[in-house]
Amino acid sequence: MSTRGRLAGIVLWWLLLALAAIGVQRTLVVGNDLRSFMPPPQNADQKVLMDEIGNGAASRLLLLAISGAPPDELAALSRGLVRELRSDPRFTQAYAGEQSTTSLDPALLPYRYLLSPTLDHAQLDAAFLREQLDERLQDLGSPAAAALEDLLPRDPTLETLAIAQRWAPRHAPALRDGVWFSPRGEALLIAATRAPGLDAAAQADAIAAVRAAFAALPGAGKAKLEISGPGYIGAQVAASTRAEAERLSIAGAAGFAVLLLIAYRSASILALVALPLLSGALAGLAAIILVFGGAHGITLAFGFTLLGVAQEYPVRVFSHRRAGVDAATSVRAVWPLLRLAIVSACIAYLAFLASGVPGLQQLAVFTIAGLLVAGAATRWLLPSLLPPQFRDVADSPLLARMQARLAAMPRPRALPWIALAFGLLALWLAPAPLWQNDLAALAPAPPAALAREGELRNALGAPEVRYLLVLHADSADGVLRLSERMAPLVEKWIATHAVDDVELPSRYLPSSETQRARQARLPDRATLNSALDVALHDLPFQPGLFAPFVDDVQAARTLPLLTPHAFEQSPFGARLAAMLVERDGAWYGLATLDGVHDAAGLAQIAEHTDGAAKLLDLKTASEDLVAQYRTRILQALGVAFVLLVLAVGGAFRDVRRAWHVLAPMSLATLLAIAVLRACGVPLSLFHLVAITLAAGLGLHYALFFERPVADAAEARRTLHATLVCVIAAVLVFGLLATSTVPVLRAIGATVALGVAFHFVLSTQMAMRPDSRASNDHAR
Repeated sequence: MSTRGRLAGIVLWWLLLALAAIGVQRTLVVGNDLRSFMPPPQNADQKVLMDEIGNGAASRLLLLAISGAPPDELAALSRGLVRELRSDPRFTQAYAGEQSTTSLDPALLPYRYLLSPTLDHAQLDAAFLREQLDERLQDLGSPAAAALEDLLPRDPTLETLAIAQRWAPRHAPALRDGVWFSPRGEALLIAATRAPGLDAAAQADAIAAVRAAFAALPGAGKAKLEISGPGYIGAQVAASTRAEAERLSIAGAAGFAVLLLIAYRSASILALVALPLLSGALAGLAAIILVFGGAHGITLAFGFTLLGVAQEYPVRVFSHRRAGVDAATSVRAVWPLLRLAIVSACIAYLAFLASGVPGLQQLAVFTIAGLLVAGAATRWLLPSLLPPQFRDVADSPLLARMQARLAAMPRPRALPWIALAFGLLALWLAPAPLWQNDLAALAPAPPAALAREGELRNALGAPEVRYLLVLHADSADGVLRLSERMAPLVEKWIATHAVDDVELPSRYLPSSETQRARQARLPDRATLNSALDVALHDLPFQPGLFAPFVDDVQAARTLPLLTPHAFEQSPFGARLAAMLVERDGAWYGLATLDGVHDAAGLAQIAEHTDGAAKLLDLKTASEDLVAQYRTRILQALGVAFVLLVLAVGGAFRDVRRAWHVLAPMSLATLLAIAVLRACGVPLSLFHLVAITLAAGLGLHYALFFERPVADAAEARRTLHATLVCVIAAVLVFGLLATSTVPVLRAIGATVALGVAFHFVLSTQMAMRPDSRASNDHAR
């Protein structure tokens, strides 16, 4: 092909990639819910667990504090921000401590007598009404008189305020001007996002909306808004991780480009090497769209990392070119081994497809499709675009000296057994634990952020994220009845300081049985008017003042019972909806806890309720679930290894040659794990992904070092290609190993260690010590 034809081909390929990228960008939906990288639940309890981890009330709370201005201005800003957030569809609720009739929709106000527990121990008779009216006279002489005057005619017993107090956290902050304030003088608010707490992108959007709403308030310029909560911390960690990954990736790409320029002394190589990689990446994205309809953000990040194996394909083509031979012929000579390497890597990634974890299945589809397309592009498209003029790397004197030294190195026959013994001994002596089951530990929040989140959570009386009391029944009303039966036990827990507070569903909505009983205790109009006349004797209230009160009581007598669906009309309806969930025909009540001091004691609730209620430790339960599925992934990797042995053995049909390839890969993987464990690093899901990547890279080294060659020059070409691949991998992943983000550091350190061990062991166990001619060809 002429020079002009090659240039046209390169430009056309890049244009096609650009068009494909535009199409993928328009159709790809990227998710951010971390539950995609957790095992799918297998039973009803695990389904509740997964829902609560991602969408639980505690995980969706944003804790807000406003400071830097006088208290009255802070209170005004707090009320204004609550107003704005309540009108924003990104939030299900927002409140700052105000207690008023707005706590219930006006149409639901008559239901206050069915919602309040007052009628459980009292009747609306003359004695009770007299007691309440005497108290109202005292209230009218207090500073709260102005707020009471509008409420008094309709609610002389202050049931509305009783309900507001019942719904407020047990340890709610002090109120000033109807707004919560912390001991430090900050105005406090709580907002619940509609998006799950683990959806970092949606949480970041909600946080930006909070900041924008606050900045638009009058007087906000001289005040300071502080945000915390699980979603906020998760979004901040995700942003910092993404920023550091991008920075290190740019540095790694620049280093790889410099390495290629040094290795091949040709600028055109930079434009060519990226073509198979980008083709593979776009093919992987298209496969994900076709199979799953979208991808998780972590899948894409890890997928592009795993696809780094494909960088070796064009490097092999560049390094194995021989003078006097066209590029296509050179590629055909190495294609059998390159094809075996591609198939072997795809077999390894099949383990993730069998894992059952949605994120890992996406990862497998992306990587397998990407590797196959990158390999095909390298084999059939790239050779025709290579320039005819090139420098044969075999002519390098430095490479010849290096080859001679490697060939002269002693190769003790006991080396594999020594490496095996060292690896097993290091694993045996390594400090516990072996596995890291807590995914949050891989991207920990700054201690200062966690401390501030705990401080605001305590000040607001917000529920804990870790513990959950799960109630089980055959209907929503059954859950409410069970919740009511548990209320005395919960009060006992609080009295004995086993827990500071438990937010039961029945705190918000009584069961239909309780509502019906309270409704039956409401007097008819004549009886109530008679009792009210007796109670008002000698009291300075105007005649007819309490007619609205009598009307509400009469309305409550005939109202249909309040259902969870109808209760959703109130500001606290979304809170109850989050606490009552239906799964596969069964109903669950999710009661949050605050200040758990005796988890073991609370766990005995299952015995008191015959298993209808149980304490769920979200942290422990999620770790158990991860551990169960890690076993499944390890089993899948074991099956993949067996398939890999069969593939390599079937390709070579020679046990000795297969051993030369598989033994270095297996021992290098063991040594990489052993070093990590000796350094006290517990292994996680991300380490397994990184180990699989390192094994895929290392397999190339052993395959090509074991390959019989026709002369010493071809052996030098093999050594050159392998050195470029090794240096590139150590450079890119060594940079990741310097990251301050644990997940990036885990991947980088694991791959860098694995690649180094794979290279060293391959030179010892797979590399032929001489360059004797051979007619043996890889099948």
